Amino acid sequence: MKYNLFLFDLDDTLLDFKASEAKSFALAMADLGLKENVDKLFADYQVINADLWRKLERAETSKEHLKVERFRQTFLKHQIDIDPEKASTRYLETLPETVVLIDGAVELCEKLSQLGEIGIITNGIQYVQKKRIENSQISSFFSFVSVSDECGFAKPDSRFFEFTVSKAKSFVKENTIIVGDRLDADILGAQNFGIDSIWFNPEKKINDSKAMSTFEVSKLNEVIVKLSLQS
Repeated sequence: MKYNLFLFDLDDTLLDFKASEAKSFALAMADLGLKENVDKLFADYQVINADLWRKLERAETSKEHLKVERFRQTFLKHQIDIDPEKASTRYLETLPETVVLIDGAVELCEKLSQLGEIGIITNGIQYVQKKRIENSQISSFFSFVSVSDECGFAKPDSRFFEFTVSKAKSFVKENTIIVGDRLDADILGAQNFGIDSIWFNPEKKINDSKAMSTFEVSKLNEVIVKLSLQS
């Protein structure tokens, strides 16, 4: 196998963020006294949150603003009189407590850790992401964690990847590969930085973007098979 540095996106690649997010949101809302129509509230929150994260990746907002603004807009839409800062704090406290792994994550990380170095690349909130990793079954396999908060740039910005590879024990572009679920962040970022990538596409979506992956898989247990074909 030609690869010896494996860079993994965290959310919805190794950790099932969608499942964690839903659990954490429900817990936080219950703690704030909201127990009815939470599903509708959460659906609107997800749309607002996704839009704010896209703005963050375009450097149009800050992470501190995002953390509170997503709740402020959600509560405003539903005419709920709750402090959005309080909601944000409680949600971020519950998120590390609801870690759910993607099927095959443990086995894949264990195998790859025997073949090279594994690093995490994430645009998430630093202290939350690191706590979630600590609470997972895969934390011992990672050599380093690279979070956009630390360097001031987010995926797909090449400066984020320059910052990331500086953490690796050794780095050669030809021997490095990124595994991630997002075309616009992980795959485009890899493409712009000049390294190979695997698009993790469990829903088998059509790629109609300008981001082109080296490989594509729908299950994590397919990653080793794809990599083993390379020499």
